[in-house]
Amino acid sequence: MQFGVHLGPQGLEMDELRRAWRQIEDLGFDWISVWDHFYAAAPPWEQPSFEATVAHTALAMETSRVRVGCLVYSAGYRHPGVLANTGVAIDHLSKGRFEFGLGAGWHETEYRAYGIPFETPAVRLRRMAEYAEVVRLLWTEEVVDYQGEFYQFAQARCDPKPYQRSPRIWIGARGPRALALAGRVGDAWNIAYVSPEQFGRSREVVRANSPRADEFVTGVNVGLMGELSEADRRDFLIRRYGSADGGVADGVLEGSSAQIIDRVGQYQDAGADWVIIALRAPIEEEVLARFAAEVIPNFV
Repeated sequence: MQFGVHLGPQGLEMDELRRAWRQIEDLGFDWISVWDHFYAAAPPWEQPSFEATVAHTALAMETSRVRVGCLVYSAGYRHPGVLANTGVAIDHLSKGRFEFGLGAGWHETEYRAYGIPFETPAVRLRRMAEYAEVVRLLWTEEVVDYQGEFYQFAQARCDPKPYQRSPRIWIGARGPRALALAGRVGDAWNIAYVSPEQFGRSREVVRANSPRADEFVTGVNVGLMGELSEADRRDFLIRRYGSADGGVADGVLEGSSAQIIDRVGQYQDAGADWVIIALRAPIEEEVLARFAAEVIPNFV
């Protein structure tokens, strides 16, 4: 099992983000990712949030070893041809460390604010599936002819090809239909803030629908907090996720190092290939450093 950090470019200055990326790599993590939002991912919406493709590029340039990803790009925000070419550039800048995450989109507030159609769940899922297919074709085929429900290509080229043979396409998915689709169209699957039990159940749906189940990679995003009083715990969850009562708390690692080691072991037993710590500002550097020093060595 490998470990990473998912640091949304929200509520931080760019210099703070760059410094955090360097520190995370120095701590020994193998992955750093950003997210794709125009607004904050939880209230208050007025927090600053950097655009994903530029942040992803900066992340690639600021680091030298970690896998660099986005969990996940929204299929509704950019044309797949544009994002396929952007991904190639990031892959070359990072010398083949690029990881491509894709999702159907969920943040209705920012869709509406920017005048982007917020389609029904079924339509968004079909769009995402077609998007993944088109991006993979552009990365692997010399020219692409494609006539789909949402996208049409005629002798389209994507040159150069990725630095890697073909970057992994991670699908972010949670509901039954989305999980099945993730298995069919993705190379990897990620889910956030779920218990080990729910992760294991969802993973089985994904793998059951994958034509390459033995090669399929799975990961879970989890929160991380230290040993806090109930009042401080509630404040931590509200400040970072907007609520202390939702399902997020099921996917937060907390307590002593021994307790966190036990919980991570449960995700490992459920089949997780990656455990990715999802951080939101303000960053608790000491808690993250303790995780790297006291938890990760038990799983290497």
